[in-house]
Amino acid sequence: MNWWVAALFSAVFAAATSILAKIGIKDINSNLATAIRTVVILVFAWGIVLFQGTYKELFSLNKTTIIFLVLSGIATGLSWLFYFRALQLGEASKVVPIDKLSLVLTIIMAFVFLKEKASLQVIFGAVLMTLGTLIISLAK
Repeated sequence: MNWWVAALFSAVFAAATSILAKIGIKDINSNLATAIRTVVILVFAWGIVLFQGTYKELFSLNKTTIIFLVLSGIATGLSWLFYFRALQLGEASKVVPIDKLSLVLTIIMAFVFLKEKASLQVIFGAVLMTLGTLIISLAK
């Protein structure tokens, strides 16, 4: 599987996540809902790691890798907590586009921190994504 197919599957499952979560958080505290979702993901992810036998790589991780994966985990947790709360308070069709501004923010951070190249196409696409998000989220 190449990166494009994996990214497409990611988008499909992220869309399903939003709809399923919106239905699931109707009568529950958003933080409890996030905790339940996290346990499911934890069991699922570790099940895959154990099945594949890749848990053995744990012992060869360097300090930098561990630090950045922990920081990434914290950022993910915070993202999920705010995302579930936003979904609980707002319409999925408006919350999700704002959440997906993470695409634009990722592009900016990739330029700044990872020194990725800023082509005109990427900048134009990011501007269009931002405009699209504003149009959708401000619609009555």
